[in-house]
Amino acid sequence: MLIVNSPVKEIKEIQKDIFLQKIYSPEIARQIKPGQFLNIRVSETVSPLLRRPFSICDVEGDYIFIMFNIFGEGTRILSHKHSGDTIDILGPLGNGFNLDDDFDLAVIVAGGLGSAPFPFLTRLLAGKVEIVSFIGGKTKDDVITYNLLNTQTATDDGSLGFPGNVVQLFEKNINSLNGKKVKVFGCGPNAMLRALKEVCITHNINCEVSTECAMACGFGICQGCPIESTQQSDKYLLVCKDGPVFNVKDVVI
Repeated sequence: MLIVNSPVKEIKEIQKDIFLQKIYSPEIARQIKPGQFLNIRVSETVSPLLRRPFSICDVEGDYIFIMFNIFGEGTRILSHKHSGDTIDILGPLGNGFNLDDDFDLAVIVAGGLGSAPFPFLTRLLAGKVEIVSFIGGKTKDDVITYNLLNTQTATDDGSLGFPGNVVQLFEKNINSLNGKKVKVFGCGPNAMLRALKEVCITHNINCEVSTECAMACGFGICQGCPIESTQQSDKYLLVCKDGPVFNVKDVVI
């Protein structure tokens, strides 16, 4: 875990209200794994104890990328950073996706900004295993397929792709996965993750999900991000320290 002041290289709006920020941070780029996150101090006027968590979207050489929308004052400040401005970053934090499992087909299931961690995962898996991506949103403006492969889309209002939610789209295609060693990687709203967990357990499919929670410290001291465990030995785990990635069998979402 490092604390670094990293300069912004560029920021661009990749689709309506969705921003991608490129940051020069070789120390973190060398260490970070898909599914881990950063805690960012967005401004000198903000307490260093009140950082905001961001998934690592991608890594390219010495550069790291984060993806976000403008949700509040912190992300508004971040969206106005210019090339050369520095950002105070704490990371890498948490546990990422386990890529050592035995699988030959990676299935990505994401809703809305839940797509954010998957370009980096896709980069590392491409050419090693087959990848299929099911990506959803409330409307077509909420569907983010940036740097993903073999995408199928779903929208709640039917404005793009399958008319329904992304878990329904995934379940509709489960029969096409027969005969393959499948691992599902999910991220999105908790309601989506609960539905994905149910489908994967019903069909006996290995599934890890990246969970979302308000995280103040980012490494377990504040105890502010508990998630209920299914294991009797640990009634509660911490999203920031024990996650944010969990096997769906291990936690109550």
